[in-house]
Amino acid sequence: MYPCTNRPSAEAILAAVPGLAPYARPAVVLRPAPGASAVRDSSVGGPLLWPPDEPWPHCSVPDEQEPSGLPPVAMVPVVQVFRRDAPGDWWPEGADVFQLLWCPNTHWDPPAPQADVSPVVEVRWRRAADLPPEPVPVAVPAPVRQEDEDYGFSPRPCTLTPVPLTDFPHPKELPDVVRAGVERLVAETGAGEGRGDVVTRVAGCKFGGWPTWHLSDPWDVRCRECDAAMELLFTVASDRTTRITVGRWGDLRVFSCPRDIRHGYEFDVH
Repeated sequence: MYPCTNRPSAEAILAAVPGLAPYARPAVVLRPAPGASAVRDSSVGGPLLWPPDEPWPHCSVPDEQEPSGLPPVAMVPVVQVFRRDAPGDWWPEGADVFQLLWCPNTHWDPPAPQADVSPVVEVRWRRAADLPPEPVPVAVPAPVRQEDEDYGFSPRPCTLTPVPLTDFPHPKELPDVVRAGVERLVAETGAGEGRGDVVTRVAGCKFGGWPTWHLSDPWDVRCRECDAAMELLFTVASDRTTRITVGRWGDLRVFSCPRDIRHGYEFDVH
């Protein structure tokens, strides 16, 4: 899954389907393994590099357990990634730490840009040099309520190993002539072995690349500020190793505007 061992190299994929070249996107898949991490490590469910004077974020959006959303629920650390582990154009200028937290409860019809029937998500970018060289891990407050730990919103602490690769879009996002070649390659590489499509939209926790589409055909995610087609920034995947489950064993995707990351995000569960 991170990625499939039988996935051809990018060179082999492009040799088989040259028309895919304009659609290639870099990605870094983050392969998890159970284990403790330090505050200056990339991790799932590990300690975050956190300014000592910055309040811990809480969520007051109504959730499945409490329609009022009160008292606010302390958010849970989900992912921390350092730029050294996932270099790419997705980093804002000056930032070298990415952090994603969420409220460990299901929220129905939350305000935009949050995804429906999912955790409420918060993204933080940081510059490691702005924090003390030997930071003390922040004392994370326990949520006053949360879905059962087995529900899938309470990550298991894991280390992360980066796997850089070239990703390609869902065949239905391609012109017919290119799509036909991709579908032939998919059948030869994955489907014939019962493993499905291992060529396009690589699965897993990842920066960049192309979004998976588990529940519907692909559709454009539009920026609310400028109406540009947004691009996939980050994916939190359902995974037995991290014990994260979102949607119907799907992905929580974070989209950003290619024109200006300051335009904000769109969160989607698929």
